[in-house]
Amino acid sequence: MTIYDELVARGLIAQVTDENEIKELINNGRATFYIGFDPTADSLHVGHFMALCLMKRLQMAGNKPVVLIGGGTGYIGDPSGRSDMRSMMTPETIQHNCDCFKKQMERFIEFGDDKAIMVNNADWLLKLNYIDLLREVGACFSVNNMLRAECYKQRMEKGLSFLEFNYMIMQSYDFYHLFQHYGCNMQFGGDDQWSNMLGGTELIRRKLGKDAYAMTITLLMNSEGKKMGKTAKGAVWLDPAKTSPFEFFQYWRNVSDADVLKCIRMLTFLPLAQIDEMDKWEGSQLNAAKEILAYELTKLVHGGEEAEKAKTASHALFAGGSDDSSMPSTKIAADRLTDGAIGILDLLDACRLSPSRSESRRLIQQGGVFADEVRVESIDAKFTAEQLKAGIKIRKGKKVFHKAYME
Repeated sequence: MTIYDELVARGLIAQVTDENEIKELINNGRATFYIGFDPTADSLHVGHFMALCLMKRLQMAGNKPVVLIGGGTGYIGDPSGRSDMRSMMTPETIQHNCDCFKKQMERFIEFGDDKAIMVNNADWLLKLNYIDLLREVGACFSVNNMLRAECYKQRMEKGLSFLEFNYMIMQSYDFYHLFQHYGCNMQFGGDDQWSNMLGGTELIRRKLGKDAYAMTITLLMNSEGKKMGKTAKGAVWLDPAKTSPFEFFQYWRNVSDADVLKCIRMLTFLPLAQIDEMDKWEGSQLNAAKEILAYELTKLVHGGEEAEKAKTASHALFAGGSDDSSMPSTKIAADRLTDGAIGILDLLDACRLSPSRSESRRLIQQGGVFADEVRVESIDAKFTAEQLKAGIKIRKGKKVFHKAYME
């Protein structure tokens, strides 16, 4: 099976512009391809996971990744899939986020001479002269076509700023620049980026002629990948300081029955033959599949040792084990206690398990908070210093576990 056939079999490819040419480049290790990441936070999250795994797969097949960090486009903000305009970031914040991204990506991509490179579009976008850009690039874009693009439709309902309207031109210019200066002949992105990506291909062809070698592939990263990065309270981060390896493991351990085999196929590096056999699993076997998914992805992001710890801690919760050393925990300071005890509302606040006291009250009143697997029935419940010294396992809902303790 060729690498292109494997990408199709894993359900990764949604649309392509020239399948025969793309197959030829990818299967023979002659693709120099880029994927862009705008630094909107100081950590990547699992919504970026599919792109990272794809880059790794293609690099293993001999192709060269170009990781594009959007230090320049980050000044504008991508309107795709947004109902409102992104917050404006300072140059210092953008640079800090770029640095964080690079450190995390090194777990997935091998950087070095003739291996993979990382570039920052701030290096060329911030130097552009506006009048020159209008003359050189603006004439290649039809406003009518741009307004029909999917990436703008949702924003058009509430008002699309001129700032955001320029994003497509900036992203298109990225491909044009990378093609000219780095020999980049292919771009990848989510299906919400299709219009922006076609703009880049068209810009190259209009500026450099029809023989210019520019290919486009888009992945199911919007409908399948990006939704993986969201939970009820926000993103699941790849930074262990923001989402612990245990919490990361639990996130994947709790995917739905309907999604687990799809996630294994798209995101793990298990052989397809093994996954095809797992497609036959049902009932309780799907719980085993979820553990395989959680373990493989935790190992990929945080390493084998952390994956083993998270697996052991998960068994302590669900399979009668006793080792909870890898469970997220909070040490409760003595001054948080009043008359030798701490109330449940204060305890949830100390452990950062709820954004507000009103939310904590709601959770308790709806029966969603447990202490040592006993439902907390009252917002007036208290826990003593002796209980904390023994360690209290707090569960919020079905999926969030935390240990509170005192020394």
